Amino acid sequence: MNLEDFLDSLISALLLAGIYAAMSAGMTIIYGVMKIVNLAHAGFLMLGAYFAYELFERFHIDPILGAVLALPVFFLFGVAVHWLLVHWLPKSDQPTLASLLLMFGFWLVLQNVALLIWHNEDRSINTSYTLTSFHLGDISISKVRLAVFVAAALSVIVLQIGLRRSWFGRSMRSLIQNPYAAQIVGVDQRKTAMFTFGLGTAFAGFAGALLAMLYSFSPDFGRPFLLRSFVIIVLGGLESFSGVAIGALVLALVETYSIRLPFVEASYQPAISYGLLVLVLLVLPRGIAGLLERKWRTG
Repeated sequence: MNLEDFLDSLISALLLAGIYAAMSAGMTIIYGVMKIVNLAHAGFLMLGAYFAYELFERFHIDPILGAVLALPVFFLFGVAVHWLLVHWLPKSDQPTLASLLLMFGFWLVLQNVALLIWHNEDRSINTSYTLTSFHLGDISISKVRLAVFVAAALSVIVLQIGLRRSWFGRSMRSLIQNPYAAQIVGVDQRKTAMFTFGLGTAFAGFAGALLAMLYSFSPDFGRPFLLRSFVIIVLGGLESFSGVAIGALVLALVETYSIRLPFVEASYQPAISYGLLVLVLLVLPRGIAGLLERKWRTG
């Protein structure tokens, strides 16, 4: 691999890491506060893709704006899902079989509703800048990938600021650190959990709309990205919001550079992601963020 190929792959990995971070943030938020492994995350990603598609096809709304519009719409959708289904689950400090079955079943419902409405045809969003790029010397950068990266990165930054500065963010972080102490000082666990599920769903819909600009999609669209989200949050340490960015970058680098190897095809990426997940669970069960935290305490 020459220097040009190396730099081209590095830029591609960085651009990919941005959307991966936004894609996984919602799952991390929900797991951290509610200890629910949200398998319906794949369904929310898929609906986000169709949301942007319908806005683009029917009203000629740019998919970037469509992704922004998805945030309030999917937030309300997530709040409704929590009120109708999720809040009936028993409270637990660890993921339960009931929560796994409920979210898996809801994912199947969403998938079949999408099949009824849009059928099983692959669709895509093609804008005026989809196939355009600009050049930095001999390196070509896709305009649509750059636009998606900027939108995703800004959303993650705003989320981080909101979690650190707002009352809602402080309530979420207190429930993650010590739910019993948080309730003692007056944190409303039920309301915070409902808004957390809404926020996690909003980010899933937002990320799905952005992903629809990069990939073709069908009702089964969210499945491969669900696996990637698992890998990222495990790499990041499950409950670490800052760890999501680390996990997204590591996965993007591994996927991008692995297909440069002569014996690795692009179709092997899901297997690479799964192998990385198994490796991290065996070697770094607390993720990279947990390793850095332990080194910081002992340093």
